[in-house]
Amino acid sequence: MNWIEIAIKTTSQGTDAIAEVFYEAGISGVIIQDPKDIEAFKAEKPDWIYIDESLTYDNDEVIVKGYLPDNSSARDSIHFIKEKLNWLLKQDIGIDIGKGILELSNVKEEDWANNWKKYFKPKKVGKQIVIKPSWEEYSPAQGEIILELDPGMAFGTGTHETTILCIQALENYINKDSQLLDVGCGTGILAIAGLLLGAKNAVAVDLDLDAVRITKENALRNNVHDNLDVIHGNLMDKVDGKFNIIVANIIADAIIEISKDIKKYIMPKSVFIASGIILDRIKDVEKAIIEAGLTIIDINTMGEWAVVVSRYE
Repeated sequence: MNWIEIAIKTTSQGTDAIAEVFYEAGISGVIIQDPKDIEAFKAEKPDWIYIDESLTYDNDEVIVKGYLPDNSSARDSIHFIKEKLNWLLKQDIGIDIGKGILELSNVKEEDWANNWKKYFKPKKVGKQIVIKPSWEEYSPAQGEIILELDPGMAFGTGTHETTILCIQALENYINKDSQLLDVGCGTGILAIAGLLLGAKNAVAVDLDLDAVRITKENALRNNVHDNLDVIHGNLMDKVDGKFNIIVANIIADAIIEISKDIKKYIMPKSVFIASGIILDRIKDVEKAIIEAGLTIIDINTMGEWAVVVSRYE
């Protein structure tokens, strides 16, 4: 299969807004080429003698890239992205998103399968968890927990703000008795993180069969497969049992939807961690969770995104 690369030029300030356009079009993994990240990496690793020149830029322009399979549905997705981008450019949202120029190009599968990997490096995303690509070497410092990840071609690398917020919340609430449910698992990163942090067992569910396969592969890679059950299903429709930690890194509307039935799946004195929420939807999510009978105990933000943590008493 070949792929269509969609590249949108923006600014550091507009990165999250442009990334959200891709997510709304069903593209769950994006690449962000930000010259500030390269400069920060060079400052952090001054002794590195080699940095890929294709990762350096002559200006402050940020490029956000997403990929679509080159098939019959690609045209509709591209049209949606163009319409959403044009709408965004006309809005006064208080941030500079730049020119918003969109460019398309074709990528052969064998090229895409390897070239994207140069953007994915080990990254510490919490107090303990370090996300490490399966093809990279990394020596953990004392107290660090390595989560080895291969996202495949269609999924994110686990370093998006929403994923980081969820992992940081899991670090606060996971214990040896935790039974974890990860709704919309993608690569399985949150379920696997929970198990590496000491959870007793976990269930991960996703509607995408590729996500189910990749989650199983990543669980095996991190040696937590014996404690993880991976389900193919839509949200919680195939889930049985109750859990004392439920995490959902999806979108606000889906969180609102699952909140209606959350009490069927959550134990008393347990925690619901919800992310994938843009800042202007926090109140909507709060309202739905409170109406479901849970109490909001924490809200944290990173960039344009939020995590809402609630408890069922």
